[in-house]
Amino acid sequence: MGHVRIAILASGSGSNALKLLAHFKHTETNVTVALIGTNNPAAGVLNHAKAYNIKPFIFDKTTFNSPDFVKRLKADGIDWIVLAGFLWLIPENLISAFENKIINIHPSLLPKYGGKGMYGNHVHQAVLNNQELKTGITIHLVNNEYDKGAQLFQAAVAIAEEDTLEAVQKKVQVLEHQYFAGVVESLIAFCG
Repeated sequence: MGHVRIAILASGSGSNALKLLAHFKHTETNVTVALIGTNNPAAGVLNHAKAYNIKPFIFDKTTFNSPDFVKRLKADGIDWIVLAGFLWLIPENLISAFENKIINIHPSLLPKYGGKGMYGNHVHQAVLNNQELKTGITIHLVNNEYDKGAQLFQAAVAIAEEDTLEAVQKKVQVLEHQYFAGVVESLIAFCG
């Protein structure tokens, strides 16, 4: 397998993006994070891009849904796209251009608590409201519906009766940081 270039798309602080950047910089692998894209000009992930000397790509909804977005990724030699807290639905043309090569991480045990509007603390609050005994993460391929792509990996964590929203968020984030980069690397190695 040749060298693989990935683009990370994120909308917020980018803690998962940072873990991916560190992993691929400090691990013997043929994967390079070549681009960090965001729909949020104030996103914290841009600080990580700067710290790792990665080209940032800030875009709006019109650009994201246009053929120019795919052209830009292809021009940068992008092979895979990794969503690390990216909140927009992926358009059909991007899914077609990167078929089975777009990976997302979701902060619940899908199919529970997935879909439009179910991200971050919205998920964790729903889990607490329903008095779930466990929650976790799902890493999955992306299709044209929120959180409905083929599941690749899940990890669960118990919820204690006294857990607050912040406690649940931290437990899930530990799982995200523990597993996401390794699963991404394994999938790329397996699929090429």
